Amino acid sequence: MHLSVINKMTEEYDRALEVKAFDDTKAGVRGLVEDGVTKLPQIFVTPPDRINEKKRSGECNFDVPIIDLEGICDMGRDAGGRKEIINQLRDAAETWGFFQVVNHGIPMEILDEMLRAVRMFHEQPKEERSKFYSRDVTRKVRYNCNFDLYNSEAANWRDTVGCIVDPGPLNQEELPLAFRNILMDYSKHASKLGNALFELLSEALGLGPSHLHDMGCSEGHLILGHYYPPCPEPEKTLGCSKHSDKDFLTILLQDQTGGLQVLHQGEWIDILPIHGGLVVNLGDLLQLISNDQFKSAEHRVLPNLVNSRVSMGSFFTTYHEFSMNTFGPIKELVTEENPPLYREITVKEFSQYIFGKGLDGTSPLIHFKL
Repeated sequence: MHLSVINKMTEEYDRALEVKAFDDTKAGVRGLVEDGVTKLPQIFVTPPDRINEKKRSGECNFDVPIIDLEGICDMGRDAGGRKEIINQLRDAAETWGFFQVVNHGIPMEILDEMLRAVRMFHEQPKEERSKFYSRDVTRKVRYNCNFDLYNSEAANWRDTVGCIVDPGPLNQEELPLAFRNILMDYSKHASKLGNALFELLSEALGLGPSHLHDMGCSEGHLILGHYYPPCPEPEKTLGCSKHSDKDFLTILLQDQTGGLQVLHQGEWIDILPIHGGLVVNLGDLLQLISNDQFKSAEHRVLPNLVNSRVSMGSFFTTYHEFSMNTFGPIKELVTEENPPLYREITVKEFSQYIFGKGLDGTSPLIHFKL
């Protein structure tokens, strides 16, 4: 029934009406696929210039850095090895804002099971997954399609289930049965890796290893399980629009489907999946407090016609709805020759601004520049 409403094309196309009709199904884009959609609903049609913007050229030779972290979480590296990792991280953080890590300490079986569990949640009957459908950002566990569905120019072809792990406690009984057990294990490993990366990045900035942690950069941990179903007309939409992350640090577990791209020197660069590897990117808040020494890079996800794509992102930030923590350029990084580029802000103010503007293709950092 809802497909006839969503696919109705008239001269008086009413986006608000069709968005509401789609959202009320509580079935996401997976629901459209289940109902046999063959034409992309109008609410997902993205302006061609957004899709074709700065396409990767055939002569591009860039590759996202790959960093070997073997032993780093257990401090097993010697001083020279640790220094080399810090140098690699500094270079990646300053030039890319993205890198992949291998030998990071999270067992392969946990990674594989986490991806299977996310897929299981999204592919279970819609009557089951819709029980978690909500736009209440204060809920510890929620599932929906596009956080900015009501104020975006075009919706993305993606569904998401999210869990606020920290600040806790997270009641395991509140979690969907599909990933209840594995998420608790995976989140502990991801938190440990996140803390290790914050230490290394602190040292890469010339600060003490606990500096970013002491600022509160790792006190919040949000996990988002994304699902990108096969798209009937992938050339007309995006799985995820161009954006930078609004946190301090993101650790992304992706399957082998591909589609994730980072914008680097004016080119969209494919981040090719590494089985057992993890993608790490720096967020806007880390760029802000580093006074632009580190980069928060824009990235996107392309949909495809045949395969569904699954990923699990761990986002480290303070809990935006209640936190009044204030952040600005780190004083130790500011000098007369390198004055502060941003005003001090609260995470709540930052998050509210982003939720208001949605993924519109522009960096939120511009709004907070001095």
